Amino acid sequence: METKTATKKSPAKKTTTAKTSAKASAKTPAKKNAAKQLEDLFEDSLKDIYWAEKALLKALPTMMKNATSEKLKTAIDKHITETEGHVERLEECFKALGKKAQAKKCDAMQGLLDEGKSIIEETEPGAVRDAGIIAAAQKVEHYEIATYGTLAAFAKVLKEEECLKNLLSTLEEEKKCDELLTKVADTNLNSKAK
Repeated sequence: METKTATKKSPAKKTTTAKTSAKASAKTPAKKNAAKQLEDLFEDSLKDIYWAEKALLKALPTMMKNATSEKLKTAIDKHITETEGHVERLEECFKALGKKAQAKKCDAMQGLLDEGKSIIEETEPGAVRDAGIIAAAQKVEHYEIATYGTLAAFAKVLKEEECLKNLLSTLEEEKKCDELLTKVADTNLNSKAK
């Protein structure tokens, strides 16, 4: 008869990666001109989205030119007009803060626009490209929705009423644009791409 020898397992080592990461990130030195107060972060974030909206204004005509669906072209054309308004509202926010409107490169938007450009280059004209354009455009809309929601929350806490009004107006337009893109995709476009 065989005897089984019980091997005692040593207790698994607990990883401290999360703790180590938290400590490491806490030690990351801030840049010289790092935001020290919410007002600073608010202004810096306004500069980012100002750059993002202006970059989007340059990218939207290319998306429209490469779309084949008339509904998609119409939605993009409408959003070009709205985006011009978003830029103007941001300029009003800067003015309300007593600051000159200034853009600071937004790496997140640059990445999203680069991805949109790649989608156009990597798809054949037609329904598949249209579906890709919608996907890229909705990623941009979701980024903008998150950004404007955050900025509106900052403006509310900072009691920047004029900024809050402008940011909430833009937030609503971004949400409606996202809904419209979903509707365009759902009205047979995605099925045609299949």
